[in-house]
Amino acid sequence: MNKNIIIVSFVLLITILLSFSNKTKTSFIREASLFDTVKKKDSLRILDSVKAVDSIKIADSIANLNTRLFKKNVEASHYSDKLNGRRTASGKVFHNNNYTAAHKTLKFGTKVKVTNIANNKSVIVTITDRGPFTKHREIDMAKKPFLEISHNKGRAPLRVNIEIVE
Repeated sequence: MNKNIIIVSFVLLITILLSFSNKTKTSFIREASLFDTVKKKDSLRILDSVKAVDSIKIADSIANLNTRLFKKNVEASHYSDKLNGRRTASGKVFHNNNYTAAHKTLKFGTKVKVTNIANNKSVIVTITDRGPFTKHREIDMAKKPFLEISHNKGRAPLRVNIEIVE
């Protein structure tokens, strides 16, 4: 009787171990979980992102914004294209065309004005992710807003000033 229990337990253990090894191991595919459900109202609007049409309107009124300086003369970089479609730390899906950014400490949803020191161009982005995890970098932006303020054909890093929009 005791021998049969040991054999059954061993077979169950092997079955469980084999079921884990059959899953895909690629870094670009992730299984859906219970938390990945999208509510109907969320699918109708893009959360915490500024569209290109809105950025033109905002660019005209940037001088009138109530901002406070957060960091001065820091490095900024942009996301890689291979990160498109992945989830950010806030749970949003990342796209390089959205006006979003990553910062280590600022709260998710914080609007930040990033100004290039070299040409004084600025853009407003929303914090949706954590990072950058490169030493001496302060903010990591999506590619589209980064290219809007870039002066050197999109090569990272840029020296920028960061202001929090209130």
